[in-house]
Amino acid sequence: MENGPDYRIARRRMVAEQLTPRGIVDKRVIDAFLAVPRHAFVDPALGVRAYDDCSFPIGYEQTISQPYTIAFAVQALAVERGSRVLEIGTGSGYQTAILARLARDVFSIERIEPLLVKAQEALAGATEGSIRVKLGDGSLGWKSYAPFDRIIVSASMSGRPELLLEQLAEGGRLIAPIGESAEFLVLFTRRNGVTTERRIARCAFVPLMRGDA
Repeated sequence: MENGPDYRIARRRMVAEQLTPRGIVDKRVIDAFLAVPRHAFVDPALGVRAYDDCSFPIGYEQTISQPYTIAFAVQALAVERGSRVLEIGTGSGYQTAILARLARDVFSIERIEPLLVKAQEALAGATEGSIRVKLGDGSLGWKSYAPFDRIIVSASMSGRPELLLEQLAEGGRLIAPIGESAEFLVLFTRRNGVTTERRIARCAFVPLMRGDA
């Protein structure tokens, strides 16, 4: 549900100028970006600028990534209608809302409680789909709901996410930004019990926060 000014033109321009020219061609992903009101997940003062090709601070030294970065990762994740998706780092909730339009169920973990509260408020009025969120250490995953068909990590990790890979289903995909001096989005896939990985893009994310909530 969208209140206030009509931002549909801004969303169409975002898709036409930022996403499709750069290789975002999955129709379901494009439709999700056209439907989800990005401005509902950022400072209201930004107005139409919420759809600019850049990231914005959301408080607590965290950011909402630029639209293309989210679209690229989500397209690479290849979410199916029946997928159960684990998201590490709810943040603003914008990516959560995108995923909820693509998957059957989304499970999202956020380390910072005020961000989680704000994301829940935005998600309540701005999305469709089955979403469960919790406060906690995302690096540990959500074992009680595992395995997951898809896992997406929205903050940089220093090494291979072993605990998360243990919660990845057969045939599943996991995407995460990994590295310290240089970060890469890494796509992990599991086939016949074997997990393979490949770098798919350079990137820059805020570090994943760990420890007790």
